[in-house]
Amino acid sequence: MSEAILIFNAGSSSIKFALYSPDDCDLLAKGAIESIVSGHPVFTLGGDTENWFSGIGEIPQTGSHYDLSVWLMNYIHGQSDIQLLAAGHRVVHGGRRFSQPTLVTDEVVKQLTAYTPLAPNHQPHSLAAIEAIHECWPDLQQVVCFDTAFHSGQPMVAHQFAIPRALTDEGVVRYGFHGLSYQYIANVLPTVAGARANGKVIVAHLGNGASLCAMKERKSIASTMGFSALDGLMMGRRCGSIDAGVVFYLLREHKISLDEVEDVLYRQSGLLGVSGISSDVRELQESKAVEARQALDLFAYRAACEIGSMSSALSGLDVLVFTAGIGEHSALIRRKITERCDWLGVDIDMSANDDNRLKISSARSSVDVYVIPTNEEIEIAESTRDALPNLA
Repeated sequence: MSEAILIFNAGSSSIKFALYSPDDCDLLAKGAIESIVSGHPVFTLGGDTENWFSGIGEIPQTGSHYDLSVWLMNYIHGQSDIQLLAAGHRVVHGGRRFSQPTLVTDEVVKQLTAYTPLAPNHQPHSLAAIEAIHECWPDLQQVVCFDTAFHSGQPMVAHQFAIPRALTDEGVVRYGFHGLSYQYIANVLPTVAGARANGKVIVAHLGNGASLCAMKERKSIASTMGFSALDGLMMGRRCGSIDAGVVFYLLREHKISLDEVEDVLYRQSGLLGVSGISSDVRELQESKAVEARQALDLFAYRAACEIGSMSSALSGLDVLVFTAGIGEHSALIRRKITERCDWLGVDIDMSANDDNRLKISSARSSVDVYVIPTNEEIEIAESTRDALPNLA
């Protein structure tokens, strides 16, 4: 029988999961349920772990993260050769209260539920996974790890909005997200970039959700995402930064409700909204439609503009890292972004970029540019193990 820590990473349109050994956090099995919002989810497995899930059967054709979590949990629960010792979760929003991995209790769940309006595309899915696991294993210890935690040490000037101080004191501040991804990159960067890893670094986490993080000494000093995961870069379905006056306009002139405005900005905008075709960069790159090209151009333009902003926060730039689905796999997007950053000393080797090599900057570039696959799951596994003394 294999002892394992179960890792759950519930995104806005996917569920990534993995099983790790409790002693050294070696990967035992991993997979994903993708395209959930389409109503036709797809189950995939990674690496050489197919035998762990060979009898799982047909995936339910449902758009519910909860139902899919229950389906997966029921399968694992029925496997006599797997003994779960704990479960770890990525949770997008920890607010001001949570800055460390935390053991799940009823009170913790209550507080995380209260943060749902700040991350409506993510928080409910993490809570659904926690509930699904609790139904199968009521006594199993669960640990939550927060995307906001990596940014909690930013200087106050990077956290504040120019709003009445009472609102700031209430917690209306910039939090930043994708922290587990950034923590992983920060951990591995010295082995890739050497001494420059501790210099002025921008990490571009580009996926269905997208953001940038500026780091010094491998610590977050600024991020493009703010109070919610809606801010900053243009994303798959989210608009990113937008004039608040647009919200007033939609409310007054279109006479739509707050819920409808939220749906427009979170789910109908971004690459999907601009192209009218898809939120998937792969599909847009294959399309010959003018609208597809315009969506990709806008995505790259916004990212390049924000790299300029992050470089200002750093007072320069030594290293630029691309990570996450788009950042790791789209040579076109990386080229479009870096072409707009030549003024920073960024110059890429086109062949290296096209081949998705680890280092894609040219010999002429004063900025080292890397493509580093992220691994949020191993960060969650190690944090879960460390948070539970009986597993360490």
